[in-house]
Amino acid sequence: MEKFYLTTPIYYVNDVPHIGHAYTTILADVIKRYKMLRSFRVLFLTGTDEHGQKIERSAAKQGLAPQQLADAMVEHFKKLWTTLHIEYDAFIRTTDEVHVKGVQKIFAKVMAQGDIYLGEYAGHYCISCENFIPDSVEETADGQRACPDCGRLTDNRVKEKCYFFRLSAYGDRLLKFYEENPEFVMPRSRMNEVVSFVKMGLRDLSVTRSTVKWGVPVPGDPRQTIYVWFDALSNYITAIDYLNEGGRFREFWPADLHLMAKDILKYHAVYWPAFLMAAGLPPPRKELIHGWWLKDEKKMSKSSGNVLDPHILLKHFSPDAIRYFLMREASIGADGNFSHEGFINRINTDLTNDWANLVSRTTGMIEKYFGNEFRDAGQYSEREKEIETVFRRLEESVLELFDQYQFNRGLEMIFAYVNSLNRYIVETQPWNLAKEEANRQRLAGVLKTLARAILSVNALLSPILTETAAKVRAIFNSPDTRLGWRDLPEAFAIRPGEQLFPRVDSEAFFAEVPPAAGTHHQGAIMTETEVPKKESKPGFPADAATVSEGLIEIGEFQKVRMVVARVLAAEKVEKADKLLKLTVDSGGDTRTLVAGIALYYKPEELLGRKIIIVKNLKPAKLRGILSQGMILAASDADNRPYIPILPEETPIGAILK
Repeated sequence: MEKFYLTTPIYYVNDVPHIGHAYTTILADVIKRYKMLRSFRVLFLTGTDEHGQKIERSAAKQGLAPQQLADAMVEHFKKLWTTLHIEYDAFIRTTDEVHVKGVQKIFAKVMAQGDIYLGEYAGHYCISCENFIPDSVEETADGQRACPDCGRLTDNRVKEKCYFFRLSAYGDRLLKFYEENPEFVMPRSRMNEVVSFVKMGLRDLSVTRSTVKWGVPVPGDPRQTIYVWFDALSNYITAIDYLNEGGRFREFWPADLHLMAKDILKYHAVYWPAFLMAAGLPPPRKELIHGWWLKDEKKMSKSSGNVLDPHILLKHFSPDAIRYFLMREASIGADGNFSHEGFINRINTDLTNDWANLVSRTTGMIEKYFGNEFRDAGQYSEREKEIETVFRRLEESVLELFDQYQFNRGLEMIFAYVNSLNRYIVETQPWNLAKEEANRQRLAGVLKTLARAILSVNALLSPILTETAAKVRAIFNSPDTRLGWRDLPEAFAIRPGEQLFPRVDSEAFFAEVPPAAGTHHQGAIMTETEVPKKESKPGFPADAATVSEGLIEIGEFQKVRMVVARVLAAEKVEKADKLLKLTVDSGGDTRTLVAGIALYYKPEELLGRKIIIVKNLKPAKLRGILSQGMILAASDADNRPYIPILPEETPIGAILK
């Protein structure tokens, strides 16, 4: 069995974990589970970085010893990782004895090699990044220098004896290594940054401090502590028994994948390989660099007050919902943007409307028409064979994308297939087949095909939707977790379970979100979805607050004729980003509607869907198209529409009373 060793960075314990920590660690967990699906023997390491001046100062501010602060914060990290279904195989702390001794071992080895020497450092130091600021950074008029990593200005000067690593001697070796391993850093743009940095010339690096006591003592010179980056980076080998060079170290080193955000690329792609070369060890095989998570297009940071607490999301959303959103919205290498509105919309649309609804509709019909159990063979057509063929092609493409860690693109393809299964239900109309006993085998064939397709998709989703995938397997009595088309036997039973992703009450959610992070939310109303914000049309307010006043007589309500219609065709209106043109069967006639829902619903998602329309609304021209009615939808404070889902057996033309 092929091995795969992947790591996250180890996280500073000067503050509680936030969404950035969660993203990196969830991504690592998804990669681990995916590799296990592909039959790899995986070792997944994460942990905490507990040494350095920043930790020393944070602890002092709270009246704690550094170890006390570290012990408390570690529990926050471990508890959150468990809640988010993260199953790491090893957790390293830089205060662990095995780590301390392992760091001293590699330090002594590099010193014996002649690549660590005693010198003196004088200059600026960034405590936030635990980083010496080079003299090449221009000094301001008041004597400050900006940290090249975090951008903070500091007048913090240090002058002390310390040990230096002879980094300048490794420039050519590093460039040769990069040339021989062009995919060492992914994406390629980040590899180019690393090469450019090294080509500019490397200076020797201070690797110890004499004024910081909270750290690993230098072997043979306890007055000095080992610089936090030499200390921290060594965790990747100390955690797998480098100290004794035991079985796990021999089996798993070099690491197959170091995973990190772009702000610590230099340390991992330049310093770390050089340290390893000096110690006679091979560098890691690959480093995957992701972007930052932005909050409403701004970088999250404690100083900006916009750091997102995952615990707020967990009060209203399942861990799987959070895992899905982070994997679906972020592309490796690019920054991801988090907005609460976007989060709610993505979950309620993809997971509730599409995936959970597909499972619910299918199991509901199996329960209704077959009492939860198939006993006889189904009848199949070319259409059912096509469902399987398309999935097999889909799986091949998705696995290629997952191999490249492009989970967002793979999920996009998966959910396009999920939407096609929902359209297949509309196309085959099982509720009509059920009306005739002669169609019973054909009905069974349709529902069995859906069950097989759902389980097949479920396997692809399982690295991301870990808990949900287990629930789906339980519903269909199918413990098989393997990839591939799930060819269930002709006779099988199901056990319908709970709703997989209940729709989140956005009003309750926004009540939990601090005003700076969320938006004011006023509830949902039936509204004309094509009305833009801040505008309204006669009789149809654009703001929920305006409908909370006054009562109407029953006679006024009865004037509005609302009927069930089916969407026969849908297309975008030219030069109108928000508008869709729909052709609908309203029971007795076919008519055209123009609706402002294009930002939230794709035309293909609406084909065959049953909707509610106001049939007796006076026609109006929109973009030159005569709109003969109005779609009814729920709407939140931002006019995001939610089209109701009707029972499949609801007849076209049925009147809402």
